[in-house]
Amino acid sequence: MRKLLGFVGATIGGGIGWWAGAPVGTMTAFMVSMVGTGAGMYAGWRLSDRLGE
Repeated sequence: MRKLLGFVGATIGGGIGWWAGAPVGTMTAFMVSMVGTGAGMYAGWRLSDRLGE
């Protein structure tokens, strides 16, 4: 379950990051998306830990 929640969090975080950075430019969207991916993965792992999985 930890890997699944990490994947879902990374996908959502990356999408939000891309959406936030896209108005500035493609490279900015990419960089913000990478930060969002990491943050989403971390949030998914934390959620898994809190659920006791």
